[in-house]
Amino acid sequence: MNISIAENMHLAVSAVWTHRFRSLLTILGIVIGITTVVTVASLLTGLREGVVVFFKELGPDNIFLSKTSGDPSQESRIPKERQRRALKPEYAELLKRWCTSVDDVGLELLLPAAVDGNPITVRVPGYESDTINVTGRSPNMEDISPRDFAKGRFYTSEEDHRSAHVAVIGASVAEALFPDGRGVGRALMMDGAEYIVIGIYEKAKGGFFGENGMDNAIDIPLQTARSRYPQIDRFMITAKAKAGKRDDAYQEVEGVMRRIRRLSTATPDDFSISTPDQIIQQFDRITGLIGLVAIAISALGLLVGGIGVMNIMLVSVTERTREIGVRKAVGARKRDIVGQFLVEAMTLTGAGGVLGIVIAVLITMLVGALVPSLPSSVPTWALVTGFTVSVAVGVFFGVWPAVKAAQLDPVDALRYE
Repeated sequence: MNISIAENMHLAVSAVWTHRFRSLLTILGIVIGITTVVTVASLLTGLREGVVVFFKELGPDNIFLSKTSGDPSQESRIPKERQRRALKPEYAELLKRWCTSVDDVGLELLLPAAVDGNPITVRVPGYESDTINVTGRSPNMEDISPRDFAKGRFYTSEEDHRSAHVAVIGASVAEALFPDGRGVGRALMMDGAEYIVIGIYEKAKGGFFGENGMDNAIDIPLQTARSRYPQIDRFMITAKAKAGKRDDAYQEVEGVMRRIRRLSTATPDDFSISTPDQIIQQFDRITGLIGLVAIAISALGLLVGGIGVMNIMLVSVTERTREIGVRKAVGARKRDIVGQFLVEAMTLTGAGGVLGIVIAVLITMLVGALVPSLPSSVPTWALVTGFTVSVAVGVFFGVWPAVKAAQLDPVDALRYE
């Protein structure tokens, strides 16, 4: 007596559906495990896409130099880095002159949130905001890290040279200060000085955890920033490599910086140098740890679910002993019985996997709806992996009950009450 795969599937689905509440409780661990790993994978994938887009906007060929690692606009948490010498503005010209693989070098002065204990705020009649990032940028930064404009323009070299009080603002700042959408040409007060808005950036793409600090940016000419805040020395240098020569430019920039700062061969860099790829790799390492935690939680759920499946299948074998005896008496082979119960276990855990995937997709969609700024997308590989793992759990934990069922003696099975 040969039992087809289709017949086994039909029998398995019937058995699961007959005891559907019991089956649901049995696969609860599977559902939790698959939901966890697919949801975390979806959120991390969306976050990574946002980070990649963010640094693509900054310029894939750019090399960033700053005093400390991490966010250059914040004080380093590493005491040794805080003791480093500040970067000097003249470094930019030296790098441009001595690095043959570098196309251009820009300079930025990153202003802290508070200067001399006083927070920097920006206001116009009726509106005020302190969630701003103020940066003095050299005029060529527009070519090194170009951004799209909703309205207006970037400031010129002439405006920078004469320390003009002009500003280019991010989309979020424009919405907060000029809700009517007419910000270009109007004045704003920032830290006791008046600036004329000459440009408004388009909403920035990408970002960290759904937020992009460039939307809160207020960019003013570098010389304006230096004249207004001579006590601030938090400079950042951006070197744009020539096409196809970023690796060469990286080596040249690092070598020139070490020579400028008179570092011996054995002395480590006393500055931070990075590229978009390196920063993305650091982000991947962080999210990799989060992923491992999610996998550990998922594995625990799958283990509990698998043990539950094994238990319920053993109970099922006991309940259906006479059925097994009848099937063997009319010619069913051991492999037919093994196949029947294995398919039933796989159907049980596969259903748990599908339910877990559906819940994970709904959670991801809900997060996207409630927090639009938090990017999230469900990767195909997570769906395929989640379903495959759930079925594999059924195979692993269903083998013993299936073999036990196949080894029953038909005579004893028929006598079983």
